[in-house]
Amino acid sequence: MTDIKYSAGEPLHMALELVALGVPVLPLREGKGPFGNCRDCTGNQCGGRPNMKTAGACACPRPCHGWAAASASVDVVTSAAWATAWRRAGAVAYHPGGAGVTVVDLDNADAVAWARETLPVTRTVATTRGEHWIYLGTMQSSNNVRPGVDIKSLMAYARWLGRGEGQMIRLPETVTALPRYVVPAGAVASSPVPRTSWTRAVATGCRHTERYVRTGLDKGVAMVTSHREQGAASQAFGVARFLGSLHQECPGPCGLETLGGEIVAAAVSVGVPESYATRAVDRGFAEAGVLVPSTQMA
Repeated sequence: MTDIKYSAGEPLHMALELVALGVPVLPLREGKGPFGNCRDCTGNQCGGRPNMKTAGACACPRPCHGWAAASASVDVVTSAAWATAWRRAGAVAYHPGGAGVTVVDLDNADAVAWARETLPVTRTVATTRGEHWIYLGTMQSSNNVRPGVDIKSLMAYARWLGRGEGQMIRLPETVTALPRYVVPAGAVASSPVPRTSWTRAVATGCRHTERYVRTGLDKGVAMVTSHREQGAASQAFGVARFLGSLHQECPGPCGLETLGGEIVAAAVSVGVPESYATRAVDRGFAEAGVLVPSTQMA
């Protein structure tokens, strides 16, 4: 371990206190963002860290790749490779998924008001513009699950702002269901909707190849969008039922909530109200006898 000197109140000092509790940490630059990748890791040419969207075997000792570089090792955190970043750091971040928790990031007063009316009370931490609500348990990370609300857990980092107040409770279904079939913010019926692509990062327990899944999904989406006058919701139901049946024997997770999101987005793009499209996809998966991850984790 490199002998790096630090003073109480500095980011490294706080990071070491978290590491002592088993919390994976990483330095943040001024502006709250992670430090950029080194030359060898730029563009993920190194292969990427394990558990990233492009999982690889990057052995770079620097704090590259954002949340995936977070470490709970004193030797790593105080290493010479991290020293420059700590000297320039403006804050400390942690990896919620690595700490076994999920952070519901409420970015403004309206989002906080919604949470207080909707979500079970848990530990809360005040932020600059809103609050972090922290639950025990992990799930898929997802941004913009509703206006001003992000989910930070398995593939995200959160800024450390203190221990917060209140008793932490187990991750409830009201939270795990939030990323389900998310349609991008601002999308309305009859308007084109960009699709969030299915990747192996959300399907680590799927027995199929990515090409196989994407081929089936692309054909299904084409069927949905071809019904511009009527029948798109029925097609969405059929596509969800078919795709769900393909995953009955997978150990999971298979990223069904992302597949469902792509089907919903396709239906919305040809005029189906989002609520109708979501119900159609729900029924299709249910008839296929599969559960989306949000239901499995409840």
